[in-house]
Amino acid sequence: MKIFKNISLFQLLLYLVALHSFSVGIALIVLPFGVLSWFGFTIDPYRFFSTQGGVFHIVMTVAYLLAARNPLSEKNLIIFIILAKWIAFFFLGFYFLFSEMVPVVAISAVSDGLMGLLVMLFFLELYTEETRGD
Repeated sequence: MKIFKNISLFQLLLYLVALHSFSVGIALIVLPFGVLSWFGFTIDPYRFFSTQGGVFHIVMTVAYLLAARNPLSEKNLIIFIILAKWIAFFFLGFYFLFSEMVPVVAISAVSDGLMGLLVMLFFLELYTEETRGD
């Protein structure tokens, strides 16, 4: 599909994924317990796990930004991003289905799955085009 051959759109997608990840990370670190509980999260009086999750999201933001600069030269980083998004999709989906049916977990699963799918489609089209020499 022609849309997935546009390197500028791929870069925009990676920047938007970075913005999403950074926003989620900051929210997990700074939002008060009461606000996090609105989203169905169990209160952690020590805030360790929400802060750890926030830091992880910020670390992933760095990966998205590095990849967005020149996606075709960052093949391994793009593959890592795709794997991370798909692992998140499956983890969150199974967690929702078999542990706690918290709506924000289902929404997160779907959004991570869609982001992973879009990154994968862009990568496959652009990398295949690059290796063919088109």
